[in-house]
Amino acid sequence: MRKVVYPGTFDPITNGHIDLVERACRLFDRVVVAIAASNRKNPMFTLDERVALAQKTLAHLPNVEVCGFDILLVEFVHQQQAQAVLRGLRAVSDFEYEFQLANMNRALAPTMESIFLTPAEHLSYISSSIVREIAFLGGDVSKFVAQPVEDALKRKFNR
Repeated sequence: MRKVVYPGTFDPITNGHIDLVERACRLFDRVVVAIAASNRKNPMFTLDERVALAQKTLAHLPNVEVCGFDILLVEFVHQQQAQAVLRGLRAVSDFEYEFQLANMNRALAPTMESIFLTPAEHLSYISSSIVREIAFLGGDVSKFVAQPVEDALKRKFNR
């Protein structure tokens, strides 16, 4: 079975993330969306909230599993018995950071591969941090996130 882990903070999950997961489902038998605790980033949503939002927005994909993790990524990938890590590249500016991470992961786990996908062009500018900012300022985020995420953002900001 070909299995990939798609790690991230997903604070919150966006349509860009969903697009990558849907496309990964065509390439792999199993896609594990691994939501990092990321306590150092001070996420707006708790880990449990982020997992629940991802589960709701990805429920239409039968070969997707969503879970949280708080260990080294290479250890998590090994536990999952996955062959690769999936990462998205929105712009050239993402490449340098992702390249460093891929090389570090390879140094820690030589058999682990990193797979990079670019988003659909109409989704390439979406980021969780920008979505949070728009929602905080009362803007419409419906073009950028699924309905459960939009609802959660409204609740978070009392809108």
